[in-house]
Amino acid sequence: MAEAEFYELTAEVISQKGTCVLGHKVGDKFLIADKTPPGMCTWAFYTLFPFISALQFGGSFFWEEDRDKATVPCPDPANPVVFELKRLRK
Repeated sequence: MAEAEFYELTAEVISQKGTCVLGHKVGDKFLIADKTPPGMCTWAFYTLFPFISALQFGGSFFWEEDRDKATVPCPDPANPVVFELKRLRK
């Protein structure tokens, strides 16, 4: 059985309102490979994880115009940080 191709991703903060407890701000960028990126909010990572898993193994989301991206907000409704996940092509 062939192994599925694995892609690295970036997670970039594209919007931030209110006060992020960890200080995430627009322009922050994290490389996502096989470990939780250092400095990334754990709650945000847990929220992003299902989207990360899909993109890392070649999946996409029908509501996104670009099959290599997903836009996902963190779970804090009072201080939302919005991340853009982007699949890195080899």
